[in-house]
Amino acid sequence: MNVQWRRRIIWLAVLLLIVAALGYGFRPQPQLVDVAAATRGPMQVAIEEEGKSRVIDRYIITAPVAGTTCRVDLDVGDSVEKDQVLVNINPLPSQALDPRARAEAEARVAAAEAALRAAEQNVDSARAEADLAGKELRRLEPLAKQGHISVDRLDQAGAQKRNTAAVLRSAVFTVDVAKHELEAARTALRYTGNRSSDVSEMVQVHAPISGRILKLQHECEGVVTRGQALLEIGDTRSLEIETDVLSVDAVKIKPGMPVLYERWGGETPLTGQVRSVEPVGFTKISALGVEEQRVLIISDITSDPEQWQTLGDGYRVESRFILWEEPNVLQIPASALFRSGDQWAIFVVQDNKARRHLVKVGQRNGLSAQILSGLTEGAAVITHPNNTIEDGVRVRQR
Repeated sequence: MNVQWRRRIIWLAVLLLIVAALGYGFRPQPQLVDVAAATRGPMQVAIEEEGKSRVIDRYIITAPVAGTTCRVDLDVGDSVEKDQVLVNINPLPSQALDPRARAEAEARVAAAEAALRAAEQNVDSARAEADLAGKELRRLEPLAKQGHISVDRLDQAGAQKRNTAAVLRSAVFTVDVAKHELEAARTALRYTGNRSSDVSEMVQVHAPISGRILKLQHECEGVVTRGQALLEIGDTRSLEIETDVLSVDAVKIKPGMPVLYERWGGETPLTGQVRSVEPVGFTKISALGVEEQRVLIISDITSDPEQWQTLGDGYRVESRFILWEEPNVLQIPASALFRSGDQWAIFVVQDNKARRHLVKVGQRNGLSAQILSGLTEGAAVITHPNNTIEDGVRVRQR
């Protein structure tokens, strides 16, 4: 082989190498994608909103007669006992009442007596409901241990017992307040319109219940009129949670639905149950300046009271209303889903290529989506697929 042929072979080899390098450099590169595996596990669909605690039974103490009050030696947060003297009032000299005014004062006394009788009847009814709920719980406990009923059924009975106990407690407080209102009405009738009354006698305002001072409307010495608010008392051992949610979410929440209270200050979330969904909404301006229609949801705390005794009136909590939950669900990131016609689809990585699969989707919670059919556990799905991902495109995990 002469030198000329040898040069031709060398140039041909160099040309082939250049063509091979160009072909390798310009070949289609696999798309970099994020991949997640389809897994089984618990899944929850919930509505989260900010709420606040409030005392269930709170009472405003008013002045039964017009007069001059002494300084109130109490502060917000102080504990008071039932029938404890809260305020002393030096009544003003009474003036003769005309027949109409006297009839109104006597009618207030009669109305207070009727309210007391009604409250006592409510106590009897609430006590019967509480006794029935207690018997039902005691009947179901051995059945649950033997496996004849579900744990959820036992939990519902326990929640019903706690709810009826709370209703009974509120009914008893209502009786105490009704007695206090009756005493105030009788005091007003006695110190008004009777010139023979000893105006030098101080009128003592007693606490209708045992609780704590929530608010002081009149702390310093001064003149007060009949019916003027003096202070507010409540039992902080009995709290409820009020949460305002969007009206479109409120229609999904039903009484009896479970609730979790998170980020309230304790180490573990508290459990609760929805008591009522108020039928009237209101307009609220959001942080972005948008008008929103919102609805108040009232729920009870069902956790052991020892866990949340540090909570007070008006404390912030995060309410998580659980609309749906399952312990074992095939799920993928919701960002992997996209529409293909009128169906849901995903891209699955098979042999380093993206393969489109049509799937049937169940529940979604914003982060995860339940897959009912069209996918198997452990399959690698592409999250956040863009427009460059098509069926059969080579892909590589980022």
